[in-house]
Amino acid sequence: MSGTFRKALLGTAFLCALAVDGNAGSAWADTIKVGVIAPFSGPFATVGQTFKQAIEVYQAQHGKTVAGNTVEFVYKDLDQANPAQSKALAQELVVKERVGYLAGFFFTPDALAVAPLIDEANIPCVIFNAATSAITEKSPRYVRTSFTLWQNTVPLAEHVAKQGIRKVATAVSDYGPGIDGETAFKQTFEKSGGKVVDSIRMPLKSTDFAPFMQRIKDSGAEAIYAFLPAGPTTLGFARAFSDTGLKAAGIRFFGPGDITQEPDLPVLGDAAVGITTTFNYSQAHESDLNRRFLAKHKELFGASDIVTFTSVGAYDGAHVIYRMVEATGGKSDGAKAVEAVKGMAWESPRGPVRIDPESRHVTQTIYLRVTERKDGRLQNTEVAGFPDQPDYGFKAGK
Repeated sequence: MSGTFRKALLGTAFLCALAVDGNAGSAWADTIKVGVIAPFSGPFATVGQTFKQAIEVYQAQHGKTVAGNTVEFVYKDLDQANPAQSKALAQELVVKERVGYLAGFFFTPDALAVAPLIDEANIPCVIFNAATSAITEKSPRYVRTSFTLWQNTVPLAEHVAKQGIRKVATAVSDYGPGIDGETAFKQTFEKSGGKVVDSIRMPLKSTDFAPFMQRIKDSGAEAIYAFLPAGPTTLGFARAFSDTGLKAAGIRFFGPGDITQEPDLPVLGDAAVGITTTFNYSQAHESDLNRRFLAKHKELFGASDIVTFTSVGAYDGAHVIYRMVEATGGKSDGAKAVEAVKGMAWESPRGPVRIDPESRHVTQTIYLRVTERKDGRLQNTEVAGFPDQPDYGFKAGK
């Protein structure tokens, strides 16, 4: 990489920081800082809240000291997808805060934006959510503890085909994860004998879903597969599905679990009942570890109502970071830190997980869930599990 390009990419201040110690994160003393970039304000603020609360739960259970070093999390707000701002915040964390790790990232473009920086600084980046398969291919310093759309969608498409459904319309947000979901569903479903009768791509900031519902109705589909990023968009889409009569007409609703994330269920109400999803976590997951996880949330924050998939992504992300710190003895070595967690396996509140050595993404159980009322509350009830699911999209087609 030429000196001119390096300056343009990372800035003079960052280069100076690298020159002091050989990389930007080595002068840690006894405190190791982890920079977390996520939405803490705006329409997706709940995501940042779930990240932060899950990290605090993890530290309450496991302490703040690893290998003789104190681990401190530093939070930066990125209220919506903005790759340029994501890169600027990451650079600020590396140069000014002197973090040794980056983490968080709700949207794929924001995660991708920091790839050159983490390579230049030799800093690991642990992704708590962003779900496009190709992310981990862009830098060997990415590790992901969430899921991908391919991982969730392949077992779902196989399930839909086994229900005797032959015509499906797909409706996805028009960005990386949505396109991954659309591709994964179409390839898997049509290989199983079904047909995708319409493929709808919706702008990421869509708020009026009625025109898309009309297209679904006109397509003659027996069911829909839908993906939108969790938050106001999924809420609006699920409501429109019910309000425009598609649910009443008997059209089945399938998708990854973003559609019925737990914080949205009270607002969705009966519109959510019967939606079938596949996902890596439900609050209703039956395990002692999950019960302890939820109990600690309630103890610290008074309630566990907003605990959802982003919570376990951050909780397990903190666990991976602790293992990295332990393996490097607190020294700044991103390549060594990532190497140390390849093949790492543990029990999570979601169930058994393992970091695949090649993709650096979690292999995990994907659960088939149906949204229903139980004891007066809506929940995503797990009705089946598909163990050891890899990221089917990693290097897909290459």
